[in-house]
Amino acid sequence: MSPCCKSVMDEIFLRNEMLWGAQAQHFLSMSHVIIFGLGGVGSYTAECLARSGIGELTLVDSDVVSPSNLNRQLEALHSTVGLPKVEAVAARLRDINPAAVLHPVYGLYDGAHREEFFPSGCRYSYVVDAIDLVSCKIDLCQTAQARGIPLIMALGTGNKLDPAQLRLCDLSQTYGCPLARVMRKELRQRGILHQKVVFSPEEPIAPLQKEAPPPGRRSVPASNPWVPAVAGLLMGSAVVRDLIDLQKREKGKSPC
Repeated sequence: MSPCCKSVMDEIFLRNEMLWGAQAQHFLSMSHVIIFGLGGVGSYTAECLARSGIGELTLVDSDVVSPSNLNRQLEALHSTVGLPKVEAVAARLRDINPAAVLHPVYGLYDGAHREEFFPSGCRYSYVVDAIDLVSCKIDLCQTAQARGIPLIMALGTGNKLDPAQLRLCDLSQTYGCPLARVMRKELRQRGILHQKVVFSPEEPIAPLQKEAPPPGRRSVPASNPWVPAVAGLLMGSAVVRDLIDLQKREKGKSPC
C-alpha cells in the first residue's frame, strides 16, 4: 500500500474513534455482520455498517436494481439499473472501505436454504433482517436465536411518511403496525416473546396502485426517500452500539 493510500486508510474512521476509542474500532473491524435484504432499509444499514468500520459483511439479496428503486435505495443509480443489488452495494462499499471483506450473495433466504447461509463453523457477530416475506423473517429469527446470534428486524416502512415516528424497541412493545402484529403472533406461537425491532406506529396510507404486484403479493407498497433510510440507519446504529457494548463487556472480563 502506498504512503498516500495508507494515510487515507488511517483517517477513514478517525471521527468514529473520537467517540468510542481505538479498541472499540478495532473490535468492529474484526466483526462479521450478515445483512438479508438490500432495499430501501437494508442498503442504508449496509452503508452505515461499512462507514462504521465493520470489517466483514455478507450481503444477501435476490433482486436486481430497477428504475422504481431510484427514489430510495442507495445502490440505485441509472448506471446500476439491471445489476444485482448485491453487486451494486458491494461496489459502493468497496469504494468506501477497500479493506472490508465483502461476500455478496445473490439469493433468497428461506427455510429450505437456511444452511447455505449458516454453514457449520461460520460465526456471525450480528444478523440484520431487512427482508419482506413473513415466512422468511420467522425462520431467520428462529435460526438466529437457536444459534445465539443477535438479530435486529425491520418491520413495515411502506406507505408511511413520518420518519420521526420510527423507533427502536422490543417486539413486545410494538403497536399500530400490521406487520408487527403478525410477527408478534407468529413468533409467540414459536415461543419467541422478545426480539429487537425497528418499527413505526404511523397509520399506513392507502396508496394508488401504479404497477402490478409480483407473484404472492396483493399490492405494491408506496415508499419515499426518507422513512426506509431512517429505519436502516437506526438498525445500523443499533448493531454498532451493541457490538461496542459487547467489546466493553469482554474487556471488563479480561484479566489484563
